[in-house]
Amino acid sequence: MLRRSARSTTPIDQKHQQLAKQESELRNQVQKLERMIADAPQVAEETARRQREELLTRASEGRNRLDVSVALQDKRYGDDNGGTRRRVSLRKERQEGRIVFLVLVVALAVTLIWLLSHLHF
Repeated sequence: MLRRSARSTTPIDQKHQQLAKQESELRNQVQKLERMIADAPQVAEETARRQREELLTRASEGRNRLDVSVALQDKRYGDDNGGTRRRVSLRKERQEGRIVFLVLVVALAVTLIWLLSHLHF
C-alpha cells in the first residue's frame, strides 16, 4: 500500500492558522472590553466619590474663596511661605525706586562733568 507522506503546510493552511490566531486575539479583546464596560459604572462612581471628598476637604480648610495668595505663590524664588513675610507697600517701593534713579542720574552727571573737565574738549 502506498502511504502518503506527511504533507507540509500549504499557503491555505497557513492562512487558516493565521485567521484562527487573529480570531482568538479578537475574542480576548472583546472579553476584555466587555469586562471594562461592566466595571465602568463602578469606576465612575469611585471617581465621583473621590472628587466629592476632595471638594469637601478643600471647602473645609477654611480659606476664603477670594484668597488668591495661594494661587499666586511663585516657587521659583524659594520654598518659603509667601504669607509669613509682610509685603512692602507699592508706594514705598516706588519711592525707593525714584531715589535710586535720582542717585544714579546725579552720579552720571558728576562722571560726565569730571570727564569733560579732564579731557579738555
